[in-house]
Amino acid sequence: MSEQSETTRNSGNGFLAFVVGGLVVAVGVMAWLLYGGGEANDDVNISIEGAAPAAEAVEDAVTGD
Repeated sequence: MSEQSETTRNSGNGFLAFVVGGLVVAVGVMAWLLYGGGEANDDVNISIEGAAPAAEAVEDAVTGD
């Protein structure tokens, strides 16, 4: 009888270890994603075509030409 209760107790500990290990992995992945898990490209390039004539018109209006 003691062998059966020992087996039941060990299988419960194995399942608990599996669940805790899964939670540790999940938290690790979430931390990696949230705290810079890879290279972030923070460069922003904005190109406005046809802005030169408008910019010149504004400059002329400001200077009074």
